[in-house]
Amino acid sequence: MIQPKERPILFSAPMVRAIREGRKTVTRRVVKVQPFDLSWSRHDHRFEYTAGRLENGDEIDGFYAYTTRSGGEWSAKCPYGQPGDRLWVRETFADLRGTGIEHRPDPEGPLQRYAYAADCRPGSYADEARKDYGIKWKPSIHMPRAACRIQLEITAVRVERLQAGEGETASESRYVAEGIHRIHHGDGDYYFHPFKDEPGPGNWGDPFDAWRELWVSINGAESWNANPWVWVVEFKRVTP
Repeated sequence: MIQPKERPILFSAPMVRAIREGRKTVTRRVVKVQPFDLSWSRHDHRFEYTAGRLENGDEIDGFYAYTTRSGGEWSAKCPYGQPGDRLWVRETFADLRGTGIEHRPDPEGPLQRYAYAADCRPGSYADEARKDYGIKWKPSIHMPRAACRIQLEITAVRVERLQAGEGETASESRYVAEGIHRIHHGDGDYYFHPFKDEPGPGNWGDPFDAWRELWVSINGAESWNANPWVWVVEFKRVTP
């Protein structure tokens, strides 16, 4: 039996919380080399995505494209894997070994060597204890595999333009699965926000706007305005 391939993937603390709470089941990442001039009409492009393995285990997944305008061809391999592959989540963390801090997230569970920024919101007891001991968070890119506590299984991969879901109704919006909070404002009304989960100013009536705020906070306004092609990687949690 061929074992699934495993790759690391970085998530911010708010997105880690969204994954753990079951709100986030998809991530969008920019295709590093864009296929063609993005100003061209979509009707000029033809795309195909293939995923799978040959009998010898070789991967055959990839994004293939060509344009009818110039006859140019383009292809790329999804760097995050294909359905059935695993992703281990890298997140902002602290190694507590030798610090004297006894970290026990579950009161009845064992002591833990690692603490995670996603669990220590500003002002919380855990965050104050971390500050008292002079512990600093380490960037997610430096997190070793041994510190990983969340593993994901890819269930689907596709490609689309970043803003492809503009105009979808709130009930059908593809972006809610990005971890967007759905917030009840009373009288049956719901609003949306990428980070807040309470009614208040700044909440959006359209999930698309909340999605834009989330994307810009991570990638910048220039990336949003470019409306690039993105990998859409759907997943499910397999641990814990």
